[in-house]
Amino acid sequence: MIEVRDVSKLYRRGVDLIHALEHVTLEIPAGRFVALVGPSGSGKSTLMNLLAGLDRPDGGEVVVAGQALSQLDEDGLATWRSRHVGLVFQFYNLLPVLSAVENVELPLLLTELSRTERRRRAAIALEVVGIPHRAHHRPRQLSGGEQQRAAIARAIVTDPDLLVADEPTGDLDAKSAVEILTLLRELNRAFEKTIVMVTHDPRAEAYVDDVIRLNKGVLENGGGPHP
Repeated sequence: MIEVRDVSKLYRRGVDLIHALEHVTLEIPAGRFVALVGPSGSGKSTLMNLLAGLDRPDGGEVVVAGQALSQLDEDGLATWRSRHVGLVFQFYNLLPVLSAVENVELPLLLTELSRTERRRRAAIALEVVGIPHRAHHRPRQLSGGEQQRAAIARAIVTDPDLLVADEPTGDLDAKSAVEILTLLRELNRAFEKTIVMVTHDPRAEAYVDDVIRLNKGVLENGGGPHP
């Protein structure tokens, strides 16, 4: 599903050159639920952005679902992302003026689906994540856990190959965090979704198949299959 081949990424901070990733090579099979863990500044979010096609490496190659991302120009990459990647963020990124179902429907506006079909699929996605009764509530009327469920519904509504989650429990209380981890696990199992999750949450390791550990841009030996 995912191949990362000798990937490096550099950032310039003032006069300094920061090695965010150094010669990272890994494979993630289809249908796996993977956690990217490591201290702040270890390169987790950088790697996640490369896998999602949100950024490009300075060296090496990223291949997702058979597509070498370096072969796509910016427009091609945006089109590829819209079809193959669902994104979940720590702070939900829901539009406050739209209802839950309207937020979930947003990625479908880029398709040729009719309005009726878009709304039907958005309603199904809300049902999958367990909040069909909150479809017409705006984000401020939802709890944090419900907002994250709506955000996950938005991420899966296009039926992407890859779900990428950036600290999805980072803004939630303990009970809601466990519920979201459980939901992601259920999506992974029921729909065989490949999920890559950046997290600092120690509870997350109990829910995933594999833990990939990064430290200062380098893979640690602790990464790999989770018992």
